[in-house]
Amino acid sequence: MTVNRGVVIETSRLRLRELTYSDAAFLVALLNDPDFLHHIGDRGVRSEADARDYLDAGPLASYLEHGFGLWCVERADTAEPLGLCGLLRRDALPHPDVGYALLPQARGQGVAREAVAAVLAHARSVLHLDTVVAIVSPENARSIQVVESQGYRRTELVTVVPGAPPVWLFVPTEPTSEGDSGLR
Repeated sequence: MTVNRGVVIETSRLRLRELTYSDAAFLVALLNDPDFLHHIGDRGVRSEADARDYLDAGPLASYLEHGFGLWCVERADTAEPLGLCGLLRRDALPHPDVGYALLPQARGQGVAREAVAAVLAHARSVLHLDTVVAIVSPENARSIQVVESQGYRRTELVTVVPGAPPVWLFVPTEPTSEGDSGLR
């Protein structure tokens, strides 16, 4: 994995980069996918103009404030957008959390695991974050498997958004050695 100028993270198959306004059409498709709406929630993005507003208030603001956010996950060879993966800072959680969502055609191919692993490595080695947590909708078995595959364990149900259903909070397993951040 390498970190390059203009590209946040590269793996053998994927490139994770900052979102731009040119991603608006892709975001409309992803944020209105039935699985996204069911497991993550409705962001009210129905048009490219809505997507630009979503970018301004969410990922672009997060890049400026925190130095991280949700990044576009794309195929390294074709630059085809596959989904989002990155780090979020939520008031309701004590630490940043890793989050992701993929378009239907990218699911079931190990993309989520590869992207999450790359983001966690970036969090540890580049951003020097000591702890990153994860949250997952209780009925989202596939995402639970992805998070657990990265060395996370389920702890408790938490309410992150007032009025929304509770989600499982996952934390990294205990550090294996002195100074190990526990990120996996």
